[in-house]
Amino acid sequence: MDEYEIIRLIGEGAFGKAFLVKAKAGNMQCVIKEIKTAKMRQKEREASLKEVMFLKKMMHPNIVTFLDSFEEKQNLYIAMEYCDGGDLMHKISGQRGVAIAEEQVLDWFVQICLGLKHIHDRKILHRDIKTQNIFLCNNGVTVKLGDFGIARMLNK
Repeated sequence: MDEYEIIRLIGEGAFGKAFLVKAKAGNMQCVIKEIKTAKMRQKEREASLKEVMFLKKMMHPNIVTFLDSFEEKQNLYIAMEYCDGGDLMHKISGQRGVAIAEEQVLDWFVQICLGLKHIHDRKILHRDIKTQNIFLCNNGVTVKLGDFGIARMLNK
């Protein structure tokens, strides 16, 4: 983590936290997901490493881009692109009852489907599609699927 400067905490889950950081070298903002592996069972630790493997395979405009991963002090760190619009859950709750334009909803839906098709073509199931795992970029123009923590690879 010496190569990054933490800007702020942007999310927290059962096994870790997500931080908005700035790379000291390139001055680029990204998200670092910190997963505390010390208290995890072996199966959970393996699942975290699978998330890294899945993210590395995903090169698509509607999937959060994997940048790097590393282990330090019994933690796994996953560096990913920063989606400046937050997640879809916060966007919807921020509307305070005001409807989102149908054209916008359809555009987001198509992008989500394109991201899912890319994943499914690689025989991977996301298994946790929800508004908190759909992220907005470019002032809400682009949506991206993220959080492959419980994704599974299909055998056939």
